[in-house]
Amino acid sequence: MVPLARVLVVILAAGSTSLPCHGEEPPTEQRNWFGDPFFQVSAQGPGCPLPRGPFRTAQQRDVQSHNRAERGTTCWLAGTCSRPNAFHYDQDIALAFRAQAARFPALFKGTALWVTVQGRIVFVEGCVTRAATVAALEDFTWTVPDVGHVIVRVRVGAKGEVPYPVLAAASGSDAGRRR
Repeated sequence: MVPLARVLVVILAAGSTSLPCHGEEPPTEQRNWFGDPFFQVSAQGPGCPLPRGPFRTAQQRDVQSHNRAERGTTCWLAGTCSRPNAFHYDQDIALAFRAQAARFPALFKGTALWVTVQGRIVFVEGCVTRAATVAALEDFTWTVPDVGHVIVRVRVGAKGEVPYPVLAAASGSDAGRRR
């Protein structure tokens, strides 16, 4: 027979997982939990929604944790990178991207773009005025040292939906929805 005190502890422990503890973030607050680089490169396109970038709820962070740990060490184990974790490249990639972008301002004319770097993957998201800019952005991003993959998700033109998740309003009620 299980003592009643042990049953109560199990019930309380099980019930506490759905309620935030004192000092925990509300489940809808979005934060950059892993410190991934996220920055705006250009702001010449009015009305372009802010990408969600690396911002996630605490629950989404927990879901991503295992995947990030596994994905981070895969390139090192495969011998395709010299650092023990792919995420260790991200700050250097972000700095190099910004430096190169400053040298090529014509590429970013008429755009509103943000960059997220996660595990050597560079996401370029936002809005551009010309379709030709999409391929140019991808080619440009591949010139940044240590980039492992490039994903360009942009809206061409001033109207229509964007092809990336947007950062939800402060309430967090529509986190991850596309607009």
